Amino acid sequence: MGTHTNLLYHIVFSTNRRKRTIHKDRKTILFSYINSLLKNKSCHLYRINAVEDHVHIFTHIHQSLSIASLVKDIKLSANTLIKKEKLFEGWEGWQEGYGAFTVEYSRKNSLIEYIKNQEEHHKTTNSLDEFKLLLTENGIPYDEKYLL
Repeated sequence: MGTHTNLLYHIVFSTNRRKRTIHKDRKTILFSYINSLLKNKSCHLYRINAVEDHVHIFTHIHQSLSIASLVKDIKLSANTLIKKEKLFEGWEGWQEGYGAFTVEYSRKNSLIEYIKNQEEHHKTTNSLDEFKLLLTENGIPYDEKYLL
């Protein structure tokens, strides 16, 4: 019969101390790199975007992967790329931790649009408030001191 899965995740992580170092004119290099990494792990990237202080990734993950190991690989590899290529001025790395939220297939298109429109969205909402809302919407309790 085989194994059939559709493991969809919305992954969000921030720059170290939410420092605004992801520069718009060079972020497509980062996106391309992350997309290649995901393809190499048999994942399918639906959408990626970032504003100055955080990244959103919407991806299908292969059933053999754990979300923790995948995010660790993304953050470590992307950090190495950014440092090696001097991609973003003032880069200090990624913040510890991440958010990963399962996504119903029926919400796929609306999440793609949400991630696509990050620049517009963040004209009225800061990244910390957005992350708190994601945690709340997904029923995840949090301590404010671990979000900064």
